[in-house]
Amino acid sequence: MGSTAIRSVTAFPGLELVGVITSSLDKEGRDAATFARLDSPTGVTATTDVDAVLSVSDAVAYMASGDIRPDDAINDIVRCLRAGVHVVTPSLYSLYDPRSAPQEWVDRLTAAAEEGGATLLVSGVDPGWANDALAVMAAGLCTRIKTIYCQEIFDYSTYDQPHAVKVSCGFGGSMDETPMMLLPSIPTMVWGGNIRLIGRGLGLEIDEITEEVERLPLEESVDTVMGPFEKGTQGAFWLKIIGWSGGKKRIVVDHVTRIHPSCAPQWPQPDEGVGDHRVIVDGDPQLTIVSRADLPGGTRADGGNTTAANRLLGAIEWLATQKPGIYDGLDVPLHTPLPAEVEATRWAD
Repeated sequence: MGSTAIRSVTAFPGLELVGVITSSLDKEGRDAATFARLDSPTGVTATTDVDAVLSVSDAVAYMASGDIRPDDAINDIVRCLRAGVHVVTPSLYSLYDPRSAPQEWVDRLTAAAEEGGATLLVSGVDPGWANDALAVMAAGLCTRIKTIYCQEIFDYSTYDQPHAVKVSCGFGGSMDETPMMLLPSIPTMVWGGNIRLIGRGLGLEIDEITEEVERLPLEESVDTVMGPFEKGTQGAFWLKIIGWSGGKKRIVVDHVTRIHPSCAPQWPQPDEGVGDHRVIVDGDPQLTIVSRADLPGGTRADGGNTTAANRLLGAIEWLATQKPGIYDGLDVPLHTPLPAEVEATRWAD
């Protein structure tokens, strides 16, 4: 996500890249363009000097992983907030809904924000805008709602991220072992906040969140950008995180994920290409919104990551006008109006 954020910042209306922080000595001194595959140098080089960058920054897009190092990520964000720098990040799933996040985290971050006079937004794409703000917007087009489904359908055969694909999601692994992403309670930790956000945005109290997982093996060996995946290993899963209210399924976040399009052909398929996101409102009317993001020279996953980065970067203007504190994906408009002369720079030749 760091390279994606660099690419977006250099072109985003009203923003200027003034620093890149790295924890890797081998990246120090390299121009930011080398990380984002930009055609021209940015004139900004990566540094391990955090204080130097914070001293010239109004906001930080914090893109380091928080999955397996949440305490370190919290410490980093606290440091930024205390320095008076606004922070936007996708890195801490539990904070997508601050009201249901660990209270110790909320207290520390709130105190740091108030001390520095800064703000924080934690969001992304999925979890993020594809299953909070977009779902609530879609519901506003309906007179009655039975259930809202936020669905991701994706084929990972072109997604060259071996750790995420093989370790976190378990593709190519034994069907006798449950991968990290599918362990009990982990899906609720990742997507439960978005379910509560949708409920709160639509006046619905979520009583309970449950999980359902179905996994299927590969019937034949397949080749991908990451190499071969063997017959009999995990080839697909269908994960559902279900928000219940009054004994009824009201909000369902589900993921149909494959390592190859040949696996689980009977399950839902993307309309076109390797994947898409959908918000489906079972109501009056029956409403389906399908979103896809494609990036020139990149994959559809790259396109999705770009929307996550842009969602966060687009929030900075709004956050800078708010009182210090933590905000969520329903607080912050999907599009913050900019001065006309700045907004006009978004239009490409």
